Amino acid sequence: MLDLHQIFSMQKKALFFLFALCALGWGFTPYHSIFLGIGLGAFFGTYNFWILVRRMDKFDSSISEGKRVVSLGSALRFGSGVAAVAIAITLPQYFHLISTVIGLMIPYVFLVIGAIVYSVKNK
Repeated sequence: MLDLHQIFSMQKKALFFLFALCALGWGFTPYHSIFLGIGLGAFFGTYNFWILVRRMDKFDSSISEGKRVVSLGSALRFGSGVAAVAIAITLPQYFHLISTVIGLMIPYVFLVIGAIVYSVKNK
Protein backbone atom coordinates (compact mmCIF):
# COMPACT_ATOMS: atom_id res chain seq x y z
CA MET A 1 0.00 0.00 0.00
CA LEU A 2 1.13 3.53 -0.62
CA ASP A 3 2.55 5.59 2.20
CA LEU A 4 0.27 8.32 3.53
CA HIS A 5 2.80 10.98 2.49
CA GLN A 6 2.80 9.66 -1.09
CA ILE A 7 -0.99 9.77 -1.13
CA PHE A 8 -0.95 13.33 0.21
CA SER A 9 1.61 14.33 -2.42
CA MET A 10 -0.56 12.90 -5.21
CA GLN A 11 -3.60 14.65 -3.74
CA LYS A 12 -1.81 17.98 -3.69
CA LYS A 13 -1.03 17.62 -7.40
CA ALA A 14 -4.65 16.73 -8.20
CA LEU A 15 -5.92 19.61 -6.08
CA PHE A 16 -3.68 22.10 -7.87
CA PHE A 17 -5.40 21.04 -11.09
CA LEU A 18 -8.76 21.42 -9.35
CA PHE A 19 -7.82 24.92 -8.19
CA ALA A 20 -6.80 25.78 -11.76
CA LEU A 21 -10.17 24.50 -13.01
CA CYS A 22 -11.93 26.54 -10.33
CA ALA A 23 -10.00 29.64 -11.40
CA LEU A 24 -10.94 29.02 -15.04
CA GLY A 25 -14.55 28.38 -14.09
CA TRP A 26 -14.62 31.52 -11.99
CA GLY A 27 -13.09 33.57 -14.80
CA PHE A 28 -14.98 32.29 -17.81
CA THR A 29 -18.43 31.24 -16.56
CA PRO A 30 -21.24 33.12 -14.85
CA TYR A 31 -21.05 30.72 -11.86
CA HIS A 32 -18.48 32.65 -9.84
CA SER A 33 -19.79 31.75 -6.38
CA ILE A 34 -20.03 28.04 -7.17
CA PHE A 35 -16.42 27.78 -8.32
CA LEU A 36 -15.18 29.91 -5.42
CA GLY A 37 -17.16 27.69 -3.03
CA ILE A 38 -15.60 24.54 -4.46
CA GLY A 39 -12.16 26.12 -4.19
CA LEU A 40 -12.75 27.22 -0.59
CA GLY A 41 -14.07 23.81 0.39
CA ALA A 42 -11.21 22.00 -1.36
CA PHE A 43 -8.70 24.26 0.41
CA PHE A 44 -10.14 23.46 3.82
CA GLY A 45 -10.53 19.80 2.88
CA THR A 46 -6.86 19.65 1.94
CA TYR A 47 -6.00 21.31 5.23
CA ASN A 48 -8.07 18.66 7.03
CA PHE A 49 -6.26 15.88 5.18
CA TRP A 50 -2.89 17.47 6.01
CA ILE A 51 -3.89 17.50 9.68
CA LEU A 52 -4.83 13.83 9.40
CA VAL A 53 -1.46 12.94 7.83
CA ARG A 54 0.42 14.86 10.50
CA ARG A 55 -1.59 13.30 13.32
CA MET A 56 -1.15 9.81 11.88
CA ASP A 57 2.63 10.33 11.95
CA LYS A 58 2.42 11.29 15.62
CA PHE A 59 0.10 8.35 16.26
CA ASP A 60 2.54 5.91 14.62
CA SER A 61 5.49 7.25 16.58
CA SER A 62 3.52 7.07 19.84
CA ILE A 63 2.56 3.46 19.19
CA SER A 64 6.11 2.45 18.25
CA GLU A 65 7.57 4.14 21.33
CA GLY A 66 4.91 2.61 23.60
CA LYS A 67 3.63 6.00 24.70
CA ARG A 68 0.05 7.00 25.31
CA VAL A 69 -1.92 7.33 22.07
CA VAL A 70 -2.78 10.91 21.22
CA SER A 71 -5.90 12.21 19.51
CA LEU A 72 -6.18 12.10 15.74
CA GLY A 73 -7.36 15.71 15.60
CA SER A 74 -11.04 15.15 14.92
CA ALA A 75 -12.07 18.32 16.76
CA LEU A 76 -9.58 20.43 14.81
CA ARG A 77 -10.74 18.99 11.48
CA PHE A 78 -14.38 19.49 12.47
CA GLY A 79 -13.60 23.07 13.45
CA SER A 80 -11.95 23.85 10.13
CA GLY A 81 -14.98 22.42 8.32
CA VAL A 82 -17.20 24.68 10.40
CA ALA A 83 -14.91 27.60 9.57
CA ALA A 84 -15.27 26.93 5.83
CA VAL A 85 -19.06 26.78 6.14
CA ALA A 86 -19.06 29.92 8.31
CA ILE A 87 -17.11 31.80 5.64
CA ALA A 88 -19.58 30.62 2.98
CA ILE A 89 -22.56 31.65 5.12
CA THR A 90 -21.01 35.00 6.01
CA LEU A 91 -20.11 35.87 2.43
CA PRO A 92 -22.88 34.34 0.29
CA GLN A 93 -22.25 36.80 -2.54
CA TYR A 94 -18.81 35.22 -3.02
CA PHE A 95 -19.14 31.58 -1.89
CA HIS A 96 -21.91 29.09 -2.62
CA LEU A 97 -22.68 27.06 0.52
CA ILE A 98 -23.47 23.71 -1.10
CA SER A 99 -20.42 23.83 -3.35
CA THR A 100 -18.28 24.64 -0.31
CA VAL A 101 -19.54 21.50 1.43
CA ILE A 102 -18.92 19.49 -1.74
CA GLY A 103 -15.41 20.96 -1.92
CA LEU A 104 -14.73 19.82 1.64
CA MET A 105 -15.28 16.23 0.52
CA ILE A 106 -13.15 16.38 -2.65
CA PRO A 107 -9.86 15.30 -1.01
CA TYR A 108 -11.57 12.23 0.41
CA VAL A 109 -13.07 11.41 -2.99
CA PHE A 110 -9.56 11.69 -4.44
CA LEU A 111 -8.37 9.34 -1.68
CA VAL A 112 -10.96 6.69 -2.61
CA ILE A 113 -10.21 7.05 -6.32
CA GLY A 114 -6.47 6.72 -5.64
CA ALA A 115 -7.04 3.58 -3.58
CA ILE A 116 -9.15 2.04 -6.34
CA VAL A 117 -6.57 2.87 -9.02
CA TYR A 118 -3.78 1.49 -6.84
CA SER A 119 -5.65 -1.76 -6.17
CA VAL A 120 -6.49 -2.23 -9.87
CA LYS A 121 -2.88 -1.60 -10.94
CA ASN A 122 -1.43 -4.00 -8.36
CA LYS A 123 -3.79 -6.96 -8.76
